[in-house]
Amino acid sequence: MALRKKRSMQSSVQSMVQGDKLAYGLLKSFLLPVLTLLFRPKVRGLRNVPSSGPVIIASNHLSFSDSIFMPLVVPRKVTFLAKSEYFTSPGIKGLAKKLTFIALGQVAVDRAGGSRSEAALLTGLSVLAEGGCLGIYPEGTRSPDGRLYRGRTGVARLAMESGAPVIPVAMFNTAEIQPTGKVLPKIMRVKMVFGEAMNFPTPEKSNDPEELRKATDAIMKKLQEMSGQEYVDIYASQAKEAIEEEKRRKRSSEE
Repeated sequence: MALRKKRSMQSSVQSMVQGDKLAYGLLKSFLLPVLTLLFRPKVRGLRNVPSSGPVIIASNHLSFSDSIFMPLVVPRKVTFLAKSEYFTSPGIKGLAKKLTFIALGQVAVDRAGGSRSEAALLTGLSVLAEGGCLGIYPEGTRSPDGRLYRGRTGVARLAMESGAPVIPVAMFNTAEIQPTGKVLPKIMRVKMVFGEAMNFPTPEKSNDPEELRKATDAIMKKLQEMSGQEYVDIYASQAKEAIEEEKRRKRSSEE
């Protein structure tokens, strides 16, 4: 049953990776001139992204627009594992959002814990098995305050099990261009730096929590060096919860 499910997932991912190329290409050909004209991207190290074969692009995450700016400058299609909620919103607006995410190379996954996280991992491995370029945010969610947070070990497991190199990417100015909650972006220059490949060809260690943490921390250290962000050794989701709790406490004290 598990093997049949895995094969079904691989077939589904293959269909998505191959079938959406036309929509992805059309949207990219429309958006790239707009990006170039308005946001004047400054990009370094793009040659570090291999032109073919499986590769993982691991980026810091400051804004929703990270998922638009970065794939547009990469010569090959970048597939992201996106929250399934992005594909299930009702109405015309929901349909437009779904079609946009599909055209941008997003694959819907349920990123909650437990077996659902395992499904996301299998989806990512299927993309890499097809020789695809997988985009991932090791922090798991956007930074709530511009700092760099502890990485989730899924990126290391993907790299170890697939043998794909990891290309670290530092994004700059995207939080100012499109802060959380803002729909219309502010026109200013965006900057991206692509680092040299990091390799973790050790599939035998992919179930070792200590090795996964060590590899993930190495990736986050490189991202911190490239981005210059302050590093915080807790998960971004925990920081968000703490910020929300502080807001609730302040509201209660004012009442």
